[in-house]
Amino acid sequence: MRSATERLEQDGFALLPALFSAADCQAFAQHTQGLASERAGTRNLLHASWCQRLATDLAARLMAAGVLPSEAIAVQCTYFEKTAAHNWLVAPHQDLSIPVAAPVPHVDWGGVAQKEGVTYAQPPARVLSQLLAARLHLDPCCTDDGPLRVRPGSHVSGVLTPAQISTWPGAEVTCTADAGDVLLMRPLLLHASSKASGTSRRRVLHFLFGPAQLPDGARWPSIAS
Repeated sequence: MRSATERLEQDGFALLPALFSAADCQAFAQHTQGLASERAGTRNLLHASWCQRLATDLAARLMAAGVLPSEAIAVQCTYFEKTAAHNWLVAPHQDLSIPVAAPVPHVDWGGVAQKEGVTYAQPPARVLSQLLAARLHLDPCCTDDGPLRVRPGSHVSGVLTPAQISTWPGAEVTCTADAGDVLLMRPLLLHASSKASGTSRRRVLHFLFGPAQLPDGARWPSIAS
């Protein structure tokens, strides 16, 4: 059996089962009530004090598991809620944008955009490769709930072109999970998801962790901690 650290390095993703209890997930879910009333979620959940506390707790558990360096900080939390009312699919892609305090005046950075009042930019692969996403599942996510599908090993090839994405070789892996499981993934990992075909809720807290200091004059938003 490979460790989670080995799976992250080789495959670009790993599942940590039962990192939180079902009771924990029910408590977290209480804070998300109404967040998806008009859309599928929000990118700015780290502004909430309860989410900051959870981010600190999650970081400590990930550090204890050996998958997150001690100097890493939480820089974003996105809430996703996939239901019959808010159902969507996502084509294969890499996560290339990160929140920043201001546009970065460096040739290696681009893709500046405003999302929910926050500035986002696209750093080079050398920065993206240092980041770790941790998806905390608040509900069971089975094959009919629109789980992530990933392409193992695709995270080591840098930023891919659309042609490379469409012809990427190798089999897809479907990432099902139970409530309380945490799915770890590198942002450069190719991933996608289908629409849910059932009637259940798929609620996920998607945390992004990175180094406290960014290169090239870039800075995280002030909420990062």
